[in-house]
Amino acid sequence: MIEVKVSEHGIHMNGHAGYSKNGADIVCAAVSALTCNLIHSMESLTNNQIRADTQSGTATIEWEKLSDTGKLLVDAWFLGLTEINREYNCINFV
Repeated sequence: MIEVKVSEHGIHMNGHAGYSKNGADIVCAAVSALTCNLIHSMESLTNNQIRADTQSGTATIEWEKLSDTGKLLVDAWFLGLTEINREYNCINFV
């Protein structure tokens, strides 16, 4: 199960989907791709100052304040995770 916590100043994720074995888990790969895309989009398409750290099974993205574009990107990322969870039921939003 992947635990996702979204707060006013950041996103914290921990865990693995457990859909398949490590290295072949399509759900973890999808969540990772969306999260990496969020980080790169925020860095490239906004002036928001973010701090990001990703490692196997964990990701942290933090900010002090988000622009409207930054909020839109986070909302789009969240919608993607919601769709993945609807199909695979592997994300716990806290």
